[in-house]
Amino acid sequence: MVELFRTNDLVLISAVEALLTSAGIGAFIADAHMSAMEGSLGFLPRRVMVERGRHAQARALIEGAGFSCTFSDVR
Repeated sequence: MVELFRTNDLVLISAVEALLTSAGIGAFIADAHMSAMEGSLGFLPRRVMVERGRHAQARALIEGAGFSCTFSDVR
């Protein structure tokens, strides 16, 4: 899996996850439970991860839906 983007915006994460799921693209939200470690302050961003082979398709879907996020570089 590769990182698509990272954010603290829980609404954006939820909307993107629903969009990707409806398109049949599996997404994994990494660091979702880190709030317990950080004291629920919300300063650690969550990472939206997708399969490497579906990265371009996922990015195109998100851009097409008009969501604003800064995409990570695929390595």
